[in-house]
Amino acid sequence: MKKGYLLGLAIGLLASVGAQAQTYATKYSRPVSEVMKDVAQRFGVRFKFDANVDTAGVQLTYADFRIRPYSLEQTLDNICKHFDWNWWKQTGNLYKIKLYEYPRRHEDEGRQMLDWLAKKYSDKAEWEQRREVLRREVRQRLEIDSFLDSCVKGGKPILSKVRKHDGYTTQNICLELTPGQHVFGTIYTSLKKGHKPLIVCPDGHWPSRYRDDEQQRLATLARMGAICVDFDLYGYSQSKEEVGDHHSARAHIYQAACGLKLLDWMLTNRAKEIDTTRVAANGGSGGGTHTVLLALLDRRITCSAPVVHVASHFDGGCPCESGMPVQLAGGGTCEAELAALIAPQPLLLVSDGGDWTSTTPELEFPFIKRIFSFYGAADKVRNVHLPAERHDFGPSKRQAVYDFFADVFGLDRSMIDESKVTLETEDQLRTKL
Repeated sequence: MKKGYLLGLAIGLLASVGAQAQTYATKYSRPVSEVMKDVAQRFGVRFKFDANVDTAGVQLTYADFRIRPYSLEQTLDNICKHFDWNWWKQTGNLYKIKLYEYPRRHEDEGRQMLDWLAKKYSDKAEWEQRREVLRREVRQRLEIDSFLDSCVKGGKPILSKVRKHDGYTTQNICLELTPGQHVFGTIYTSLKKGHKPLIVCPDGHWPSRYRDDEQQRLATLARMGAICVDFDLYGYSQSKEEVGDHHSARAHIYQAACGLKLLDWMLTNRAKEIDTTRVAANGGSGGGTHTVLLALLDRRITCSAPVVHVASHFDGGCPCESGMPVQLAGGGTCEAELAALIAPQPLLLVSDGGDWTSTTPELEFPFIKRIFSFYGAADKVRNVHLPAERHDFGPSKRQAVYDFFADVFGLDRSMIDESKVTLETEDQLRTKL
C-alpha cells in the first residue's frame, strides 16, 4: 500500500513539473524531438534529419505555439527557422530537415522572386537598363577583373600532339592561369573545312571531364562541324593535383577565369578556323552555372545552352557557383534572370522532372521568354523538358544539345552518331607537365 502511494505521488509530482514547465516562465519549452514527433503524427508525415541536424537535448521555446493546425509548411517554417534549419518535401509523405542553405529556396520563393523581377521592366529599354546594372555588379561582386589582372600574362600553352579520329581530332591544352596553377582541357576539332563555330564547355560536378558522356558530346559536336573545348572543374581531374580545396570562394572566381582565358586564347590563336559570329557556351549542372556566367561576362558569346541548371529558387549548391555574392547584384537576382541577359541571342534550357529544374516549363521559361519578346525574339529561347528523367547529362539531354546547335549554328545532323566517337583514356586526356 505504501509503495503504491509513493509511486502515485511521484507520478503526480512529475505531471505537476511537466505542467509547470509549459508556462510563460519557461518559454513553453519542449524538446524539439518530441515536437517533431507530434507534428509528424498530427499531419501524417515522416521526417528524415540530415546528418548535420542534431536534435539530441535541443529545446524549442514556445513549442506548441509554433504549430499551425491548418498548415504543415508554416509549422515547419516556425520550427526550422528558430534553429537555422530548413525543410524540403521529398517523395510521398517524407520531409527532409537540413541546415539552412543560402543558395537554395522553395519553389514558391522562386515564383515570388520572378514576380518581383518582372515588375522591374515592361519593355526593352527598361530591361536593358537592368541588364547593364547586372553585368556591372556581377563583375564587381565576383571580383573577376582584379583576379584577371593578377593572372599570368603571355606564356606559351602546353599542347599535346593532335590525335585523329573519325571526323574530328583531339588535342590537350594547358594554360598557366596563376603562378603554379593551370587550366587543363581538351580541344575537339571538326575535320570539316571552313570557319567553324566555337563551343566552350565548362564542366560540372561529375566525376571528371574524362567521363564517357563528356567525350561523346564534345566529339559529336565536333563531328557535326564545331570546335569544342572543355576544361577541368577547379580542384577536379588534373586540377586536383594543384588545388587544395574545391569548396572555396576562390573556386567561383577561378572557374570563371578559366573559361574566359580559354575563350580568349581560342579566339586569338585559332582565329583562322573560328567563325566569331558563332561562339557558344554549353555545360551541365555546375557547368550550367558557368555557362550562364560566361555568357554574362563575355559578350563574344553569341549563344548559350545551360543544361539541368537554370532555376529561380536555386543558385547552385557549391561555392564554385555561389561562393561570391553575384546573386545579390541589382538588389537581388536569380539564375533565370542572369540566363536571360544573353537575349536576343539563342538560348537553350534543358530541364527534367528529377531536380530543381522541374519548374522550368511553368516558371523560368515563361519569365525568360517574356524578356526575349522585348526584342521580338521569343522563338530564340527554347526549353526541352524531360519530366521522367533525373539530374544527369544522358543521351536525350545530349540529343537536345545536338538539335539546338544544328539549328542555330547550321551543324551537320547527319553526323550525330555517338558510336563513331573514340573514348580516350584518362592518361590520353591529361597534359604532361
